[in-house]
Parts: sequence; structure tokens; C-alpha cells
Amino acid sequence: HPVAVFSSSFHKMPSNQARVVILGTGGTIAGTAATAADGVGYDAAQLSVQTLVAAVPALSEVPLECEQVAQIDSRHMSYALWQLLAQRVAHHLARAEVAGVVITHGTDTLEETAYFLHRVLAPNKPVVLTAAMRPATALLADGPQNLFDAVQTALAPGARGVVVAMAGAVDHAADVRKRHSYRVDAFDSGEAGPIACIEEGRLRLLRDWPHGAALGLDGVAHDPATWPRVDLVTSHAGADGAMVRAMAATGTRGIVVAGTGNGTVHQDLEAALREVQAQGVRILRATRCAEGGVVGEAAGALPSAGTLSPVKARIELLLELLS
Repeated sequence: HPVAVFSSSFHKMPSNQARVVILGTGGTIAGTAATAADGVGYDAAQLSVQTLVAAVPALSEVPLECEQVAQIDSRHMSYALWQLLAQRVAHHLARAEVAGVVITHGTDTLEETAYFLHRVLAPNKPVVLTAAMRPATALLADGPQNLFDAVQTALAPGARGVVVAMAGAVDHAADVRKRHSYRVDAFDSGEAGPIACIEEGRLRLLRDWPHGAALGLDGVAHDPATWPRVDLVTSHAGADGAMVRAMAATGTRGIVVAGTGNGTVHQDLEAALREVQAQGVRILRATRCAEGGVVGEAAGALPSAGTLSPVKARIELLLELLS
């Protein structure tokens, strides 16, 4: 899925008028099915971002610019597209007339893209990712409402940082996870809770907007094909070290293990992880549980990912290796 071939298209507004830039990347929100009753057998990434905006009449009075950065099913997300997306977001946020950026995205890797942008950019303006669980052709498509809510979030006074706006909630990139495979309210922030809820186009703030320390674009500026390989394994009954040793043999630079419970790891898997750690492979230990993180630090334990989910711990380790 090449990312360099997608052209940009803008709706021009007066240069002194604050506006929101909407970056399209595809996903279910831009998907279509043969019939309105089909919410599963659809083709993702079929409609342009301009078409998505045109389907929300309430946005017609909002100063908007649209740019098609990519057109993919987000399960195929790549480092090259992450790099390009971060560059385009940074470009637009640097423009004085831009109040914020909205990104339309697929749900499968939404939390990963959000966390990557949060760690790389940590912007003082809002970057709002939104998506849909139903294609645009569905009987009750959720995309138009989510897109409208995302734009309102980007325009909210004091808004900043990378957040996700879906199903009437605004969640911080560091906390949000996809927790259901099908329902329209598939995302939440677990124990942390949402930053805000969206009620009739207005935000009701529940906690402070996020802060973060930006790593900057320099670390991710070189060819994504050269970025270090970081793998993910899961501890489970009967686990052994075969996959870990195979990963090390094929050049992995880092491994995140999704442990059971409070980050516990099967003894045979742990032995292999310590073996490759001694060879220079970086290890992080997360939990495969949907709620909570790795609490406490036993003497000699493998390094902890804290409250990060396994997929976000993998991004954190990737960025550490890039720095």
C-alpha cells in the first residue's frame, strides 16, 4: 500500500480565517457495502475525505480544508504512513490560521496511530482522530456523527493534544483502547475515563486536556524501512521460548511480552526472554489484561511497561530504539 501517490486536495478559505484541516486515511468510515444491511462484508477506504465531509451538512458553515493523505484499511498501517501522517499534521499545526487537525482513520490500528502521534508531536493544538464501526452505506452509519463531533472537538476552547472522538466521547491517546470488535461504542479509556463527552455538538470537559513531552520528528525522519524491528509475544499456558529465539535470530531489536495478570510470564518464555536480553535485545513486559497495568516491580523482574497496553508498549520501545 504505497503512501506517496496520494494527491492533496484543499477547499481554500481566506488565509486569516481559523479553520480545521481534515486528513483522510481511509478506514471503515470511508467504506462501502453492496447493501445497506451489510455491516461486515464491506470494502474499507472507498470514499474520499471530501465525500465524507459533504455527507455532513452541519459542517458546511465550518471553515475546513481536506487532504487525502492515504486510502487504506487501517489493518495495513505502515511505518511509512505513520511518518507521512506525522509530517502532514506537524505542517498544518504550524500554520497560525489552523485551529486543529482531524484525522479520519480505520478502527483496527487507531489507538496505535494516536499513541505514535502523541509521543512524536505532543501538540499544543488539538489533533483529533475519528473513525466508524459501520461503513458509510450502513442503515445507521456512525461516521457522519463521529466526524461532526471530531470537528467540534478540534474547535473547542483550550483543546490540545492527541485525542480520539468516537461515540460521543473524547479519549486521550495514551489511554484509549479498542475494547469491542463490533459495537459502535468500541473504544474507551478504562480506569482513566474520557477527557470529555460531546453533547449536541458541545463538549463537556471531565478532566484536563493532555500534556506530553514531544520526541520530535527528527527521530522518525529517516527511511522507515530502516526502523528497528520490534516484536510482540504473549504469555499463556504452555508457552515456550521458540518464537522469542526465532525473533532474535531474524534480527529483532526489541520484544514486548504481553504477560498474564500483573505482567507475569511463563517460566520457559521468561528464560528465552532473558537469554535474548543478554544478547542485546530490549525487553518490555506488559499485561494482556484489558484493564490495569503492571503494578510494582519485583527484584530482578523484566522491565515493566507500566500502564501501557502491549501495542503501545511496542511503539514506546520502537521510539526509544530510534532515539
